[in-house]
Amino acid sequence: MEILTILIPVSLLLGGVGLVAFFWAVRNRQFDDPKGDASRILSSDYDDRPKAD
Repeated sequence: MEILTILIPVSLLLGGVGLVAFFWAVRNRQFDDPKGDASRILSSDYDDRPKAD
């Protein structure tokens, strides 16, 4: 039972870190255009080769 005194705070801390990371990602616009990226890679204009200088 003593392990619960360690596991409960650690799990709350890790959950808090995950929540902070999620809000950071939302605030920095990481989730703004998920469909745009998916359709951009399928278009014929997409070129995965680097441009030669």
